[in-house]
Amino acid sequence: MSPPQIKPAHWNMIFLCWVIAAISTLGSLFLSEVMAMPPCLLCWYQRIFMYPLLFIFSVGLFPFDARCTRYALPLAIGGWLVALYHTLLYHGAIPESMQPCSQGLSCAQMQLDLFGFITIPLLSLVAFSLIIALLFAVQKGTQK
Repeated sequence: MSPPQIKPAHWNMIFLCWVIAAISTLGSLFLSEVMAMPPCLLCWYQRIFMYPLLFIFSVGLFPFDARCTRYALPLAIGGWLVALYHTLLYHGAIPESMQPCSQGLSCAQMQLDLFGFITIPLLSLVAFSLIIALLFAVQKGTQK
């Protein structure tokens, strides 16, 4: 099977995924290392799903290979599920008795609250959502 035909729009979408993953990776490192906000267990899981995406998109861009979506999509969906669970836990939709953080830092403790509603799990959920939407768009465009 030959690789899909290169379209500038597909390269741009994968590059945008790379930018989102880079900002997310650097942002999480900034919060934990510079701002001294230790990550909770669920934050670590989200990092485990996000960090490899930066490498996958880097490899998929040069030379361009739209098939990198098949490796990135499962990671992005897994990270999205963890981010959704963490967001619901933050907002009280999931009882604290169901949180995985039993020792150390609580997964339900708010460490960052911008404008009264923007939290770290919400930022992660948005980042994974954007990446998933872009990956589906690339997949749909390359199947034609």
